[in-house]
Amino acid sequence: MSFFKDFKDDFSEALDELVPLGNTPASEQEAKGADDIVNTIDTDIDADTELSKLDGLLEQVAKRVDEEPAPTVVKAEPVSAPAPKKQENTSDTSIEKEIAKMDTNDMLQNTMDQTVVEEPVVQPEPASDENAVITKNMRITGDLESTGSIEVQGFISGNVKCNGKLTVTGTINGNSTSSEFFADAARVQGEIASSGTVKIGVNSVVIGNISATSAVIAGAVKGDIDIHGPVVVDSSAVVAGNIVSRSVQINNGAVIEGFCSQKYADMDVNSVFEK
Repeated sequence: MSFFKDFKDDFSEALDELVPLGNTPASEQEAKGADDIVNTIDTDIDADTELSKLDGLLEQVAKRVDEEPAPTVVKAEPVSAPAPKKQENTSDTSIEKEIAKMDTNDMLQNTMDQTVVEEPVVQPEPASDENAVITKNMRITGDLESTGSIEVQGFISGNVKCNGKLTVTGTINGNSTSSEFFADAARVQGEIASSGTVKIGVNSVVIGNISATSAVIAGAVKGDIDIHGPVVVDSSAVVAGNIVSRSVQINNGAVIEGFCSQKYADMDVNSVFEK
């Protein structure tokens, strides 16, 4: 309220300077010439009345200021933004699934590629006791098969297969398969495969490849000889072909037109020269 009091005092002093108070002597007013005084106020101003009005106005203003409630300061609470709803990225998920599927397919393909498919080994059936004989004057055209042994003295134009021993003293024009093979003064034109021993006797001629676990060659062979075990080339033998075996014995007088290789030997030949 000191502000309004100071304003009231300043206003009273200014009003006293502009308007003479009512107690001013009349003689002083008469002393001044009528020409020198210009009355710009039609009516007389009562200073006390004006000041009382001003006091009333100031009191109303002060009362209104006091009555006005202080502005309520509302403290703004920090509004936290709602957590964004976690959305699954379906595109990323689908891509990951496709990549996983591709990775799985690649793994399966690699497994299939690395898997070595081994052909089932057909074990020969045990040989029976029966022995079939193709006599010297018998001629057979077609394939011949037996669970026992076969002795061929005549002529067979076809493939021969038996679970036992195949003995040939005649002629076979075809491939032969047996557990053992023996040729004595025979002529065979075709492949010879045996799960056991192959013996080519003196005066026998074989035109075709031979494969077995062991072999004794005393006759003439035109073809490659593949033996997983030992091979004996006798002095009367004539071989026109390559010999691959675990070991080879060549007797004096044998003729070999080809090369010999101990492919199935336990020793690594290359490692000897690399040291």
